[in-house]
Amino acid sequence: MTQTQVHIKASDRAIVVGVGLKTEPLSEIKENLLELEELVSAAGGEIVGSVIQTLPAWNPATLIGTGKVDEIREMVQESKANLVVIDHQLSGVQSRNLAQSIGARVIDRNQLILDIFAQRAQTFEGKLQVELAQLLDQMPRMVGAWMESLSRQGGGIGTRGPGETALESDRRRIREKVALIRKKLESVSKNRAQHRSSRKRHEIPSFALIGYTNSGKSSLLNRLTGSQVMAKNQVFATLDPTTRKIFLPEGPPAVVTDTVGFIRKLPPQLIEAFKATLEESAEADVLLHVIDLSSPNMLRQIEVVENLIQEFNWQDKKIIHVFNKCDAAPIERQFQVKLYPRVFVSALTGQGMEQLKKLMVESVQEMQTEVQLYFPRSQEFKIYDLDRETKIQRKETATEGTVCYTQLTPALMTRWKDFIVK
Repeated sequence: MTQTQVHIKASDRAIVVGVGLKTEPLSEIKENLLELEELVSAAGGEIVGSVIQTLPAWNPATLIGTGKVDEIREMVQESKANLVVIDHQLSGVQSRNLAQSIGARVIDRNQLILDIFAQRAQTFEGKLQVELAQLLDQMPRMVGAWMESLSRQGGGIGTRGPGETALESDRRRIREKVALIRKKLESVSKNRAQHRSSRKRHEIPSFALIGYTNSGKSSLLNRLTGSQVMAKNQVFATLDPTTRKIFLPEGPPAVVTDTVGFIRKLPPQLIEAFKATLEESAEADVLLHVIDLSSPNMLRQIEVVENLIQEFNWQDKKIIHVFNKCDAAPIERQFQVKLYPRVFVSALTGQGMEQLKKLMVESVQEMQTEVQLYFPRSQEFKIYDLDRETKIQRKETATEGTVCYTQLTPALMTRWKDFIVK
């Protein structure tokens, strides 16, 4: 499978450019620029300079003002930078014009995020999703990028025909490839849906960890389930959903899924490509929204995740707010928090884990109804199956059989309906 070219190498020296309109608060533009620097480092680049520009309106040819373009060109020459990263989406024309004027490679925030995903994708599915996202991202940019196709034709002024056919054939090739990848992803998605339906059939409660990138979801998964999922202090360390079994005190066995982190201005092509991955969260009974309590941008990160929850239509799901990294956060930060139900934990030290598990058990119990089941003697062997599926609180011997008191989820109610005492 051919990966589209990876943009950033370890030897890359990058200048990051924060941009915004005069109507946006400057503090927000600066905050976004810091996040962009984190992303460049995560991709392996070295930052050698940064600059900010606020504009009354975007420049259609280069996005930023011509004076700023000259300033960046000088910075590139002085710092021997070979890459410029702009914190805003660029059109194909803008990318080409900027690269020509500055004399270095120019990429935007979306390309940078896609690049990190391309580097991190481990599984067959992850690689397919990233490739799909990169192709979807490339297509609209091709208007400006078709000069390369034209030069392959050996054309120039007056050779419009071949140029357009080259662009068209490039576009057709990409469209065919997109269709092929979508087909492959569909079969992966079907496979995953089968796993989910078997979990549903056995009525295993499921939790999904969601949250801003680098909020500590994978570390939390490891702490909760005792598994060894890769957890790194970097953005987008997890791309492929990982599902692990968790044993809750006093509760039925459950599963927890770790999913890809969210970020402000998540490229729409990524949301589109990672549909199958996000379905894992969509199907979960309870969402654990993991929040980095130690981040100075905590409130903003919560807002980004909450907006995406609305966008994916998950707002009706039960959500537990898990404030992680409380060992690294100033204590007064806890008083800024207004969300419920909530718990303060540290995946690093294990603080608050018992309380989190208690909340998880309560959320499972809320989905259950208290019932009595009566098993005649000839059917008493089925009590063993019931005990495997739910906790039997007590049993009473009746004259002709046994009565069991327990709690059942809606699916288990259907399954055991013949034995329920009305």
